[in-house]
Amino acid sequence: MASVAFHTLGCKVNHYETEAIWQLFQQNGYEKKDFESIADVYVINTCTVTNTGDKKSRQIIRRAVRKNPDAVICVTGCYAQTSPAEIMDIPGVDIVVGTQDRTRMLEYIDQFNRDRSPINAVGNIMKARVYEELDVPAFTDRTRASLKIQEGCNNFCTFCIIPWARGLMRSRDPKDVIKQAHQLVGAGYKEIVLTGIHTGGYGEDMKDYSLAKLLVELEEVPGLKRIRISSIEASQITDEVIEVVNNSNKIVRHLHIPLQSGSDTVLKRMRRKYTMEFFAERLDRLKEALPGLAVTSDVIVGFPGETEEEFQETFDFIASHKFSELHVFPYSKRTGTPAARMEDQVDEDVKNERVHKLIELSTQLAKEYASQFEGEVLEVIPEDRDDQEAGYYIGYTDNYLKVKFFSNEDMIGKLVRVKIAKAGYPVNVGEFVRVMEDEMHEIAVNS
Repeated sequence: MASVAFHTLGCKVNHYETEAIWQLFQQNGYEKKDFESIADVYVINTCTVTNTGDKKSRQIIRRAVRKNPDAVICVTGCYAQTSPAEIMDIPGVDIVVGTQDRTRMLEYIDQFNRDRSPINAVGNIMKARVYEELDVPAFTDRTRASLKIQEGCNNFCTFCIIPWARGLMRSRDPKDVIKQAHQLVGAGYKEIVLTGIHTGGYGEDMKDYSLAKLLVELEEVPGLKRIRISSIEASQITDEVIEVVNNSNKIVRHLHIPLQSGSDTVLKRMRRKYTMEFFAERLDRLKEALPGLAVTSDVIVGFPGETEEEFQETFDFIASHKFSELHVFPYSKRTGTPAARMEDQVDEDVKNERVHKLIELSTQLAKEYASQFEGEVLEVIPEDRDDQEAGYYIGYTDNYLKVKFFSNEDMIGKLVRVKIAKAGYPVNVGEFVRVMEDEMHEIAVNS
């Protein structure tokens, strides 16, 4: 039996796509091996969001070549899309597929085994207009399932290479999305995370269809308990989306809304599509619709030309709107983007100092947010054993609080009620209260 090993770099979308590629191999009789062991085929799914992403991708490719020089080395993903020639130049690479035509990977492997000549199968992604259907009926991770609903981005922010790696906005057919949601619930998942390169843009390229309409359809999927949106831009939080969120019983009290900067002048240089006034108004409306809403966000610190005043505007905006957690990134030059060529690059020391200030603020806000829920009973889906303490399991509440509590293996993937005994960050300590009614039946049947 032929074997395949995978290594995924980068974002949730890449992880989803690796799972989809694995399905294709599995259907063709391959067995999956650990990346550190000897396999017949290595698939490296690369990232190019930063220059470091490129470098890491190259290191992993070389590692696979060293591991088994006779294996077929197949490189895919964003770095493969933007720099196929660079990858073909790495000795030992046999096949390069970009961010399209992944469904043909096995075909390319057969072709390579016949002809023994390297294959560069990367085409012009900017011409792609149709969503490439990549189905994942179940995941290796057994508790939270990602469901990819769109591909590409039309934004062209000045710091970002992704439109060149992923192409323009393409939405997945709603029928395929709903079909996969049913499959995932059938495989035992209670929570689905809607994901994509620009998830909130879903439906923008369709006639009379939108993210809001998709959410309404997903609400009807029987057995689905939680719908989580992996990320949504402020500009895509329409009144219609807010109304759907307000009426939904399944959309969780957690949204990830990338801010990038809290200063209008920086946002303009970034070519972001909103003002701070608009962002603030959307946040207020959302918090009305979903009391207790957790809003997490991404922030880039030290963007070219960022003054002390502009940074302070960002700091103050985050503090006053009480985000529940931040991912803070120091700006790093991405070759090929307009921002990398801008004057006034910010000094590394200044960047680091600002990053630390925001991380401190994030920790403080995260603790404040969690403390509101001390003593409350929330619903948690246990995901894993706690490494630190025997008998304890870790899971997430609907509003994305990480909770550890005493439980057992049977509860993994189920919806259980847990009292937050001691709020904290990054982990809250909970006490198991009970299993949800409709879950009791499942446990009784399975035991």
